Amino acid sequence: MKIAVFGQYYQNNTHSIVEKVVAFLEEKNIEICFYSVFYDKLIENNVQLANYNTFNSHECLKDNFDYLISIGGDGTILRAATFVRDSNLPIIGINAGRLGFLATVQEENIENLLNRVLANNFSISKRTLVSLNAHPVYSDLEDINFALNEITVSRKDTTSMITIETYINNEYLNSYWADGLIISTPTGSTGYSLSCGGPVIMPTSNCFVITPIAPHNLTARPLIIPDDSELTLRIKGREEQYLVSLDSRMTSVSNETALTVKKSNFFILIVEFPEEGFLRTIRKKLLWGEDKRN
Repeated sequence: MKIAVFGQYYQNNTHSIVEKVVAFLEEKNIEICFYSVFYDKLIENNVQLANYNTFNSHECLKDNFDYLISIGGDGTILRAATFVRDSNLPIIGINAGRLGFLATVQEENIENLLNRVLANNFSISKRTLVSLNAHPVYSDLEDINFALNEITVSRKDTTSMITIETYINNEYLNSYWADGLIISTPTGSTGYSLSCGGPVIMPTSNCFVITPIAPHNLTARPLIIPDDSELTLRIKGREEQYLVSLDSRMTSVSNETALTVKKSNFFILIVEFPEEGFLRTIRKKLLWGEDKRN
């Protein structure tokens, strides 16, 4: 068995999490391969590691890996997805952050849940991604043109609103006067979209949600659409450019650029355990049930 270990940052509990993961995998004689940037950060922070193999691109992960362990928060899993891509490599999210809807394995449960993985006692959640194409083409949006959480268009260098002309399957929907517009997957429904008034959506639902950001027209509400829909966005504003973000990756785009948004042709696979499932997670993270009447 061969497992990739991915991370972005060194935090207070990173040291102990990495030690537990490495000790477990070594005891089971599992081959370990670290993301090179993360490996260097661990060495810089005096984490005692052997001379492990490393990877630095998504091409490397196509070489007979069984799982990828992501150490961090949900943002780390979003970044890991850009390496995993269409390789069908399941991601195990170990939470070293604060609020984790994707990274649900807690430090105290690492050994127990990794044993469950080796025993095939878990489930796989297939997560839909949303992809973007720009016309004319932008190099920044070509290689990694997909997002696990959301694609967002928003204003740049101005306090003025932008206008987002929105079409669904070539039929006109609305012109949103707003600070921006979020196209969220079910996975991303608990992220930026939720903060802007969007609904919580079960992660395996076959839909997207269109959520305006601070719309001037208060009747412009979030809209759930089938995930086989194709969206076309045309953005106008006082400035010459606007911002496009795919999860945490952001670039500037000229006003005359049209955007096409639709479902990606591959899924990201997330390892899940019943005791750390979505419903339990939202109850815990959103404090549902904390009302004493419950």
